[in-house]
Amino acid sequence: MITRYSCVIATVLMLAACASVPTESSINAKINYATAANNPFIENNYKAADALAQQLNGKINPAQPMIIATLVNIDELSSSSTFGRLASEQISSRFSQAGYSMIEMKFRDYVYMKQDQGELLLTREIKDVAKNHNAQAVIAGTYALSSDAVFVNLKVIQPSTNVVLAVHDYAFPMDSNLRSMTRTIRK
Repeated sequence: MITRYSCVIATVLMLAACASVPTESSINAKINYATAANNPFIENNYKAADALAQQLNGKINPAQPMIIATLVNIDELSSSSTFGRLASEQISSRFSQAGYSMIEMKFRDYVYMKQDQGELLLTREIKDVAKNHNAQAVIAGTYALSSDAVFVNLKVIQPSTNVVLAVHDYAFPMDSNLRSMTRTIRK
């Protein structure tokens, strides 16, 4: 009788524990404007920009223009995703907030823009684009996808010499939002 009673109690306790574990859909249902505005995605990109800016202190003049390239998939350097484009936008925003002169590439007619990919800059193009915009530095980056995370590498490059002035690596845990944002759009 005690054994049967113990099994019933153990089963009830396990079911109660399972019921109290929030699922991703129950978490997403609780998202509101305040929680969306405080999403760690924004914070992580801002921290990455802050880390680069700290390394650049004294190496460049914040009043001279800089360019940011869209982060690209390390396994397919000619493609990006919503993740790559949005991360680049947020990093550029943070540099602007810190007083750096950032050139908005989307308003330039003569910069190569691949539809749905963003402002892709390949190594051979960096010098030409930077020269055309009088940019002292270019922020470039790659991201790599795994089943559990998105790993990001950012570099600030001096285009006239290809010297890396600053570098920062960081990662995001893979969730349904990132899974959706890292899908490459194919046309």
